[in-house]
Amino acid sequence: MSPLVVALWLLNVTLDTVGQLSFKAAAGDPRAGDGVARWKYMAARPWIWIGVLSYVAEFLVWIAFLSLVDLSEGVLLGSINIVVVMIAGRLLFKEKLTPLRVTGMLLVTAGVAIVGMAGG
Repeated sequence: MSPLVVALWLLNVTLDTVGQLSFKAAAGDPRAGDGVARWKYMAARPWIWIGVLSYVAEFLVWIAFLSLVDLSEGVLLGSINIVVVMIAGRLLFKEKLTPLRVTGMLLVTAGVAIVGMAGG
């Protein structure tokens, strides 16, 4: 993979992770309340907007990334986002990593590594 492709891939992973974590922070705030009040509370907090902006930026980076790689390769390489988000969720939100989830993460990581090596 060219340095540009690697840079776009890493930027995509970073933006997706920031977006996911921001949405989790917004949605997981115990002060948010219920129903419409919850949505109003979340809309007034920066986390939701950081998530939205991250996703908009990720969309643009993803399009640039896909313009340089085959779709099948890009989608498989993009799967590493799952692993990064799960690890970040564990570190920041104390979410559980069960043996089955860890096994899945290892399989995804191995698949991404194989595709990355084969992508040349």
